[in-house]
Amino acid sequence: MRLPRLPLQYLAAFRAAALTQNLRAAAEQLSLTHSAVSQQIRALEAQLGFTLFDRQGRRVVLNAAGRALLQCVERAYQELDAGLRAATAAHGLEQRSLRITALPSFCQRWLLPRLTRFQASHPEIALEIDASQRLVDLEREGFDLALRQGSGVWPGLLSEPLFDSTLMPVASPALAHQLIGQPLEALAEQPLLGDADQWSAWFALCGVKRQVTPVATFNDAGLLLMATEQSMGIGLTRELLAADALLEGRLVRVAPRQAVLHEPHHYHVVYPPAMKGNPALTAFVDWLHAQTAQSRAALDSAREGLSRLNAC
Repeated sequence: MRLPRLPLQYLAAFRAAALTQNLRAAAEQLSLTHSAVSQQIRALEAQLGFTLFDRQGRRVVLNAAGRALLQCVERAYQELDAGLRAATAAHGLEQRSLRITALPSFCQRWLLPRLTRFQASHPEIALEIDASQRLVDLEREGFDLALRQGSGVWPGLLSEPLFDSTLMPVASPALAHQLIGQPLEALAEQPLLGDADQWSAWFALCGVKRQVTPVATFNDAGLLLMATEQSMGIGLTRELLAADALLEGRLVRVAPRQAVLHEPHHYHVVYPPAMKGNPALTAFVDWLHAQTAQSRAALDSAREGLSRLNAC
């Protein structure tokens, strides 16, 4: 049986729908309309003479034929990507762009305020940043680098630690002022923001036994910090994400320096093995390490200055 030649855009629409399992999400990924993606997939199935998806409400799920085709399409995309890299290297050019995926909270609270510094140091490198809580398949979806929180082990990928994740309670200056001179137990009487289990672990670390019921929880640390800055309550937050707000006085620590909860899952830089040694990636990762070290040093300096002031 001689199969018809298929337009490449049909395969791109098929691949995006297969990976997202949602036509609208596939359309956004391809910068097309929902109807255009739907039409291309229907045209592909019409040319093949069989369906590739089972429709389940808004979801589109690959059937056996679709799964078989996706395996071949993925191999073809990987070959194309390798070919493009080889052609670039043969021409004597280095990669000048990086596709990066990171948690929205990390992008909003730490990375974005510093990106102009990277741009100033490396104007030749263009960054494409995808802020998402979804665990992206880097090689399949064409990303060069991820900034993730976890154990540091992601199969098939290389990773290196970026910074430890430590949790501490912070509050707006107005709310923190009410707690001056109060024992740690007084925190439990205040409106608390964040995860109940993390708060319980923090109180236990401080030798305080309390049944904790936060007034609000959030699926994103950036939202928690915004709520804390608005005096909604005391937030249990990751220190580095709150660094700028602490240094600028928008947030205040409300517990001793040593009263921090160390999480087992730290932040890591993660990338495919093929990207190891890539000049653009190396430049960005080195810059990340330098900036996190600078944030740590600024926080330590601010704490030392506050300690000297309190001693006077």
